[in-house]
Order: sequence, then C-alpha cells, then structure tokens
Amino acid sequence: MGVAVAVEDLSKYFGKQVVWEGVTLTLPAGEISVLLGPSGTGKSVFLKTLVGLLRPDRGSIWINDQDLPRLSERELYATRRLFGVLFQDGALFGSMNIYDNVAFPLREHTKKSESQVREIVTEKLEMVGLTGAEKKLPGEISGGMRKRAGLARALVLDPEIILFDEPDSGLDPVRTAYLNQLIIDLNQQTDATFLIVTHDINTARTVPDNIGLLHHGHLAMFGPREMLLSSNEPVVRQFLNAQRVGPIGMSEEKDDADLQEEARSGEELGQLPPIPIQLQPSDGRSRRAERTPGQWCRENGVEPPPGSFEGRRADPDPDPWDDRPTITLPVVRRPA
Repeated sequence: MGVAVAVEDLSKYFGKQVVWEGVTLTLPAGEISVLLGPSGTGKSVFLKTLVGLLRPDRGSIWINDQDLPRLSERELYATRRLFGVLFQDGALFGSMNIYDNVAFPLREHTKKSESQVREIVTEKLEMVGLTGAEKKLPGEISGGMRKRAGLARALVLDPEIILFDEPDSGLDPVRTAYLNQLIIDLNQQTDATFLIVTHDINTARTVPDNIGLLHHGHLAMFGPREMLLSSNEPVVRQFLNAQRVGPIGMSEEKDDADLQEEARSGEELGQLPPIPIQLQPSDGRSRRAERTPGQWCRENGVEPPPGSFEGRRADPDPDPWDDRPTITLPVVRRPA
C-alpha cells in the first residue's frame, strides 16, 4: 500500500537562480501522478529533493508524519527505504548482468539469504517481462529492456513510493506504449504511490490519475487528470497542444512584448484535444485509484473538449454530462 506525500511551500535555489519556489501539492496514496513542464524547469531536481538527495531551501515534505528535510541522517536513511527510483538511463552497472543488477539493493541493504534473493529477483523480473534475460549484460539488451531492468531493481525492496525520471526518454513510441502499460499494471499489483516526470504528452494524457505542470519556477497547476486536460489556463493549453503561441517561450517564459505581439497578430491558442480514456490494467481488473471516465468533469460542472472519452467502458450513456433522468418509453405492439 502506498503512502501519501504532502509537499508544502517547497523552494529550491542554486545560488541566486530560482529553480522553483512555493510548490505545494499532495501525491495521493496509491495513485499515479505525472509532473510535466518545459525543459529546465527543475522536474528532476524536484524528484531528487523528494527522495532526500537534495535539501530544499524552504518548505516541508511530509511522509508518514515525518518532515523529510528535518530528519537526521539515520532517520533519512530509514525513510528512503520507502522509495524506489527509476532513473532516466536505468543507471545499471555495466559490468554486472541483469540478475546481479536487480539483486544489488537486496544484497546491500538486507540480510536475506541468496535463496531469498533469488526468489525476489525472479519475481520482479517476471513482473517486468524480463524472464530469461538474467544473464545478459546491460550492453547486450535494448534500451526498453534496460528501462525494465532498472524498474525491476526499483521494485525489489517493495517500495511504497516509486519515482520515474523521464522513463520514456530514448524510447520509440512503441516501447513507450509498452512501458506505459507496464506502469499501469504495476500500480494495480503494488498499490504504491507513483510519480512520473515526463515530456511525453501521450503518457500524461493516458496514464496518470493526477497531473502537475511546472512553469517559470512555480507549480502552475496540480490536480486530477481531467482537471488539467480540460483547463483553459494558457500555459496548460499551450503545453498540451505543443504550440508556439502562449506564455512559454524558448527560454522558459515570454516577456510582455512577445505576448502583446502575439495578441496583435491574431494568433490564438487552439482547442484542447479530446480527453482520452485512461489506460486500463492488462488483466481487466480495476485499480484502486481508477475513476469513472468523465467523473471529475461531471462532479465539477466542467464541459470537456468535444469528443472526450470516446469508447469509454464504464458508462453506456453516450453523453456522460447529461444528468437528466432516463425515461423508459412503453413498447408499442401492432395488433396481430
């Protein structure tokens, strides 16, 4: 079972440079959250701060009633056992085969016997679909397989919080799709709390329960997936539509002159794309955090973009925002 992570007024600076400040959000226990943002907004720095590798300059990170930045080294070490991390490149040891790479945390941080280690490693490799690749070196397998091996290693200590640092980087769209499905399946099986940092819009639109967007040193928005995907905030719409028009520029944020020039040119942000159905676990069983398609929009009176939730399985009504009562008409039979 995952645990919630409550971030309060978190700020990080490198000298005079503001990475981000005043970040407040809660990663709900057992749910999948995604953190988006233009390059250079400090998404990876945020992950390193969450796990205690970097100390924030201000703010709190509450996990199990403990404030991470204020823990002693011994307490911090114990709390880090709650985390599993999948790094961008997998961060595998090139001289070790896949089995030994996955077994490494168990041998370093536990007193388990080799038979116990073998049982756990075999189970985790099976979970990520790498059974049979145990003896191969990282250089002998594909990028997608290295990602899955790194994920198996992140799982061996049964973490309650799993962080993914751009898991789709360097992968083609097909491998990214397989990895996204694997993330959904693992969340169903482990019920852990997931946080994914990514640039991939399709991942953000189809995988998470919650989405956040970092922009210009601040958290622009964070909330349920449907809230972000139906938002009229210019920075959200620009990012989701991958447009040049909007507040995001090549060097993070456009100045007032650039925005006024866009306004004079008559260019406008495009219509948000339809909200797709969230990926489902492969075995057809629901995840604990899964919501009915359109539920958030309906509960909050928000009209989603046209064409949203096509092919939804949970609601046979073609219009999930139509709350009018169903009227059953009598069957009219012709006389024989």
